[in-house]
Amino acid sequence: MEVRKYTDGDAPAMVRIWNNVAEDGDAFPQEEFLDDESGKAFFAAQTYCGVAAEDGVVAGLYILHPNNVGRCAHIANTSYAVDAERRGGHIGEKLVTDSLAQAKRLSFRVMEFNAVVESNVHARHLYERLGFVRLGTIPGGFRMKDGSYQNICPYYHTL
Repeated sequence: MEVRKYTDGDAPAMVRIWNNVAEDGDAFPQEEFLDDESGKAFFAAQTYCGVAAEDGVVAGLYILHPNNVGRCAHIANTSYAVDAERRGGHIGEKLVTDSLAQAKRLSFRVMEFNAVVESNVHARHLYERLGFVRLGTIPGGFRMKDGSYQNICPYYHTL
């Protein structure tokens, strides 16, 4: 499994994986789905996109961009998506580790996650194991697919 910069040829698999996570409705705030055209534009607009691939098959991805503008543009934000059939194989860890290295290479100083859903225990344990610091809890900050609200936990990691 290698983690590398995405290419246009990866976009169809990236769109499929991204949309599956969005459809699950328990991790991404986005409710809209990408198509081939909007997906290519979305990924191209990021500061950096990485993919985890094995034998040419994309198993996961991340997008990296500033968390804010101007005086806060040195803080990065990243979203991760792993193919549902490949979860549990430490692909997420490879993606997070690579995103930290890329963010540092791109002169970001901090990585911040704004909306990690409290019930996403696998992601939270991974982030904490990799040195992310939890900032607290925002009560009811995430609307789940079923309409219920879950707490979110912001995290940061100094680069």
